[in-house]
Amino acid sequence: MSPDASRAAVGAEAVAALDAVTRRLRRECPWDRAQDERSIVPHTVEEAYELADAAASGDDAKLLDELGDVLFQVHFLALLLEERGGGSLAAVAANAREKLIRRHPHVFGEVEVADGDDVRSNWERIKQEQEGRGAEGPFADVPETLPGLLYARKLQRRAAAAGLPGPAAGGGEAVERLRSALDGLGDGSLSADPEHRDRTERAGAEAAIGALLLAAVDLARIARVDPELAVRRAADELRG
Repeated sequence: MSPDASRAAVGAEAVAALDAVTRRLRRECPWDRAQDERSIVPHTVEEAYELADAAASGDDAKLLDELGDVLFQVHFLALLLEERGGGSLAAVAANAREKLIRRHPHVFGEVEVADGDDVRSNWERIKQEQEGRGAEGPFADVPETLPGLLYARKLQRRAAAAGLPGPAAGGGEAVERLRSALDGLGDGSLSADPEHRDRTERAGAEAAIGALLLAAVDLARIARVDPELAVRRAADELRG
């Protein structure tokens, strides 16, 4: 047996053991029996943030632990699907495999790419053309529940892939837009006395700050920096 096959066999055994524990919890634990996807997803989101924190920390033991928590969430949600005949863990894995193959024609097909930008462009094109996600426009399936910075970046990525006006074409343009947004803060939209702003002044201040943040997110997109992680890392410096 090849090393890859051996690792795959060990992994499959471990996943099967986790699946067995998940099923037993669903049968025998009162709390787990009472859950549905609506009650579980907030925990899934929390675990995803904890995973992101572990990945940024450089602590492999912490990352290993948080990956396990997220993996359990996947198992539990897949089990809920199975219980109502909507799918299964096997179907989840098969769908993920098919999607990865379909979206990587430069690996599993004859398409040639020059760099990561080509890969991302192909990814978005395949989603729209082959998976029908562009039928209602490039933004149709972007969840509004995303954190603001990630929501903005995803919209900018979709707009750029679709060739729509809005996102900057390069770093220089993004920097100029950021400077322009900063200049906009000095046009009277920010009153010296925030307590006495009228509705129009408050709206102007919000629009100016929004333009500044959007320009910063666009610059992060071009620089391939995750804006959410970047602002969290900067904010953490306040904690010492």
